[in-house]
Amino acid sequence: MLKTDLQKGFMFARLTEAQLDRVAQHAVRIHLDEGEILFQQSDPAERFYLLLRGQVKLFRLGPSGNEKVIEIVTPLSTFAEALMFLDRPTYPVGAQALAAAELISVDAHDFAAMLRGSVDTCFLLLGDMSQRLRGLLREIDDLSLHSATCRVAGYILAQAPDGRDEFELKVPKQILASRLSVKPETFSRII
Repeated sequence: MLKTDLQKGFMFARLTEAQLDRVAQHAVRIHLDEGEILFQQSDPAERFYLLLRGQVKLFRLGPSGNEKVIEIVTPLSTFAEALMFLDRPTYPVGAQALAAAELISVDAHDFAAMLRGSVDTCFLLLGDMSQRLRGLLREIDDLSLHSATCRVAGYILAQAPDGRDEFELKVPKQILASRLSVKPETFSRII
């Protein structure tokens, strides 16, 4: 069952049977309740994650305790995997369940050791990380080149199901406001 769930994630889908067996041997299924913390900013980063169900927010805390939502992780996405390439990594963000969540936790050290033996697998992972980098560059463009109204409208359009005029946003308003770098009251006015 763990192997089947791992294969749902893009990063694991094209692994060989032997590689998938190895990852599954060192993987652990985790269940989080809404609001439960998975890890804190600056904790040692020994594992990375595949989200199967629910939502997880990645956030940073400023010196004054202000929270900035960096990303809202959706099902079948991996996160924290790039840290496996660092010597003594720590999580640069905290992770907290926005809704009840089920994840698979993967041993980063063992996965990196496996990568050393497979150039093809390394290239698959590099492709995934390159896509994420492009997404981050788009986000920088949005934050620096677009108004708050454009950012909110763009988010809503991206979430809107085809052919429907009405739908429910699945993330609390204050979380979305932080994610889009607008104040909650500004977000409300724009909506």
